[in-house]
Amino acid sequence: MSRPTMARPSMAHSYMAHSYMAPWPLVMLAAPLLPFAAQDGAALYLPQIPAALALFALTVATILARRLPGSALGEALLLLAGVAAAYAAPLVLLRQGHALAQAGGLWLYLTGATLLLWRVLALLAGVAGPARLAGPALFGLALVMLWEILTRGFQVPTILLPPPGLVATAFAANAADLWDDFRQTVLISVLRGYLIGCGAGFLVAILADRVPFLARGLLPLGNLASAVPVVGIAPIMVMWFGFDWQSKAAVIVVMTFFPMLINTLAGLQSAERIQLDLMRSYGAGYWRTLAMLRLPCALPFLFNGLKINSTLALIGAIVAEFFGTPVVGMGFRISTQVARMNLDVVWATIAVAALTGSLLYGALALAERHVTAWHPSFRKR
Repeated sequence: MSRPTMARPSMAHSYMAHSYMAPWPLVMLAAPLLPFAAQDGAALYLPQIPAALALFALTVATILARRLPGSALGEALLLLAGVAAAYAAPLVLLRQGHALAQAGGLWLYLTGATLLLWRVLALLAGVAGPARLAGPALFGLALVMLWEILTRGFQVPTILLPPPGLVATAFAANAADLWDDFRQTVLISVLRGYLIGCGAGFLVAILADRVPFLARGLLPLGNLASAVPVVGIAPIMVMWFGFDWQSKAAVIVVMTFFPMLINTLAGLQSAERIQLDLMRSYGAGYWRTLAMLRLPCALPFLFNGLKINSTLALIGAIVAEFFGTPVVGMGFRISTQVARMNLDVVWATIAVAALTGSLLYGALALAERHVTAWHPSFRKR
């Protein structure tokens, strides 16, 4: 007699089981009771501003109709339209010349929309396929939009924090200089120092693993070097190697050598005892065991060191450029433009550095995904 099989729940049933939404986004329903903007010192309420009223009605309508698509992706897209309408409202009001600093209703509306965005991100996290990748992008875009809205709505002085729109304008106006800075800092200094530092750390780790007393002597030095601030190393390296890329690469080597050394040593020791005994039973020597067992087991640790060093290298190069560099480079641009109070150019340079660091880290994470997909530590993620 065959055993009855239980039917797996369909995606529709799974979605309906998790379709409950927390009530916190509904705080926006109290927004019409408070001022939504101000004009010539007089408070304006939502019915007095047709454009804001239409956007508010659109957001509420998406909440009421959120279950109509019948799927998590459909609900996420519908609610996202309501969030976009809420984030567009203050920008529309600012363009119409309204003041928003005392607009309690508008800020309550935005608070509810941000809580609604939380629901959208939670839905996208449970969706399979490429749509799942939209969550992190939406989160970053929401932060930029809130930055723009808050700085312009509360009229924050640009010398303290310029809005992203002004930073984008400065980026476009100084694109040639920013490219020269990127080439000098990243393509010349960071890549060379990163390859030398990580390569030296890896090779010395292999040597220290072969000679145990060397590892016992290097690890305390690694802890000591990690405690030395980069602002203490950079001026010394500039005095030793001059103002060109060599001094920046030297700072990067000092910053990246020991993290790579420590991670490589930890990875080489991660092989299990039963695996090592099996290699010995096959008559494998040190180098064969290293190549066929210990290095593959150490790959997650190696990539961990590479990812850590990708950000350390960029930070080290930029800080080192504060202490002497040719008239080009991200650190040089930041120091000179701060002195001139051109904070929009400073933030444009910071944006280039942040984007570069994120792309380097993401490229290494993608390489790790392809190289270590077989590793048990990766399959558990």
